[in-house]
Amino acid sequence: MNILIIAAIVGVLALVFALYKASFVGKQDEGSDRMKEIAGHIHDGAMAFLKREYRSLIIFVVALFIILGIGISFKTAVCFLIGALFSVCAGYIGMNVATKANVRTANAAYQHGMGKALDIAFSGGAVMGLCVVGLGIIGISILYYIFQDANIITGFSLGASSIALFARVGGGIYTKAADVGADLVGKVEAGIPEDDPRNPAVIADNVGDNVGDVAGMGADLFESYVGALLSVITLGVVSHAEAGVSYGIGIAAVGILASVVSMFFVRGDKNPQKALNMGTYIASIITIIVSAILANHFFGDLKFFIPVIVGVCVGLIISKITEYYTADQYKPVRHIAKESVTGDSTNIIAGLSVGMMSTVGPIIVLAIGIILAYNLSGGTTEAIDGLYGISLAAVGMLATTASTIAVDAYGPIADNAGGIAEMCELPEEVREITDSLDSVGNTTAAIGKGFAIGSAALTALSLFVSYIQTTGLTGIDISKPAVIAGTFIGGMLPFAFSALTMSAVGNAAGAMIDEVRRQFKEIPGIMEGKAAPEYAKCVDISTGAALKEMIVPGMIAVIVPILVGVLIGTEALGGLQAGALITGVLMAIFMSNAGGAWDNAKKYIEGGAHGGKGTVAHKAAVTGDTVGDPFKDTSGPSLNILIKLITVVSLVFAPLFIHFGGILL
Repeated sequence: MNILIIAAIVGVLALVFALYKASFVGKQDEGSDRMKEIAGHIHDGAMAFLKREYRSLIIFVVALFIILGIGISFKTAVCFLIGALFSVCAGYIGMNVATKANVRTANAAYQHGMGKALDIAFSGGAVMGLCVVGLGIIGISILYYIFQDANIITGFSLGASSIALFARVGGGIYTKAADVGADLVGKVEAGIPEDDPRNPAVIADNVGDNVGDVAGMGADLFESYVGALLSVITLGVVSHAEAGVSYGIGIAAVGILASVVSMFFVRGDKNPQKALNMGTYIASIITIIVSAILANHFFGDLKFFIPVIVGVCVGLIISKITEYYTADQYKPVRHIAKESVTGDSTNIIAGLSVGMMSTVGPIIVLAIGIILAYNLSGGTTEAIDGLYGISLAAVGMLATTASTIAVDAYGPIADNAGGIAEMCELPEEVREITDSLDSVGNTTAAIGKGFAIGSAALTALSLFVSYIQTTGLTGIDISKPAVIAGTFIGGMLPFAFSALTMSAVGNAAGAMIDEVRRQFKEIPGIMEGKAAPEYAKCVDISTGAALKEMIVPGMIAVIVPILVGVLIGTEALGGLQAGALITGVLMAIFMSNAGGAWDNAKKYIEGGAHGGKGTVAHKAAVTGDTVGDPFKDTSGPSLNILIKLITVVSLVFAPLFIHFGGILL
């Protein structure tokens, strides 16, 4: 049977298993009426945001569909539409289940303890992961089977990338507007605990955890996953014809099956971190072993198996480096906490320093990984084999995406469970369980962000190589003025993009702060618990602000590459991709890790270090965390998608630039 059909069948199996996991979550007890009420607010707010966001994107999707149909081909436009729809479906299903799993996790912690709560939270996250890989491999496999042309199915990747960018930016703006408003007014000004039901922004804050870290992360890795598969098809055809394509797609299919098997091993009453790590390691080991067997089957040797190992190892190492710089048991976070004792300024300086230094390790690992993947797959004698090896490294890193997303999406579910336990005044031992799960979730979220950055870098590089192949360029000559100009423009884009997204969070957070202050002032009895805050008003403010502010940053990634390609030409556009890739990866690592370190430095102090809550150190740490929130949850993660979308847009519109590009030269 054709490997593409087998891969599509594996994708269907992933969706069936996702349905099984969703059914398991749905059958669990929601708890008391108060718990159902709070969970209902969170669920309704999250789904309302997604519906409004997707409605807002209809005009963009239709416009780009028409442009692709007229300017490139109708087949490419159809693939684009399917990619966008699949991304929407994955986000909608994943978020729907995640916002049902939170209250069931809280009640399981109350009724049964750690083991059952972990099982429900992880199952909720697994639905998102399984939907991402299932829909991704079905779309790529079936469309390539139908059209037999990699250039046509680039439209599918563009559709996935377009939705992903707006989901990540919009979700990031939403969650940080709510988080900043809840923290600054509730925790700092009013002096009430996190997740206190008296805080008007508390529901919006819990909604934000889902739209940012479930739907946003899922869309991010859906885009990476699809982009890596597209690249391995594009380069595999040139390198080894059908065998090249079959091997790359086969690795992805094996990774899905390995992830499903690994999910049965995530169990544990005492150490949830160990249980989650066990799942990740088992998925990786199975993928590595079977990839070696497939390499021998398709090529008769293990040459192309080596870059797969490289990709898996690069992903794991970058994740561990990220953990070192963002977990509170290590020196960097404790250094920030110590510097907080002397106030806000030293906290900010320390956080920036940690974030900048955290770029060194991942970049060195990526550089070594790229060289190894290229050279050990034969690039020293046959360049196309080396380039194909780089694309295999990206597929190897992303093969276990289902498991990675499941572990990552578990975090916001556990976080929401803790919030529900707090708002419903469940016994202290329940909050201890949810806090333990949430603490592990903070680490898994940081690791997930590190994985997303690493995969974005390798995927963007693979797509960049595919662009060079498609345009017929033998290389990019950096000495040419047009290429230099393109490189500078590309290098500038991540900074302009970050400025816009940071400013968007500031604007949205300002409106949220004003609303929370208004309610504390104008609604008597809130602080005494005698009057209910207007939660829906805060949810609406975050939603409206996020949808308004996401438009300009989102359009930059699509419009600028097209303008450069048309006005300056294909070589200049190659320079733009290189510049955006370099500064984008560095900025993404810096911002994500600095934000994560600030966040955990605050939590470390709240745990009793340096005097604990209410001290100068704690107030400084809250300030640092407030700065770091849009770093790690809005701008940083969105840069992953920016650099990939730039390369995908360049690849899709390459035929247009070949014939009509460089009109200014």
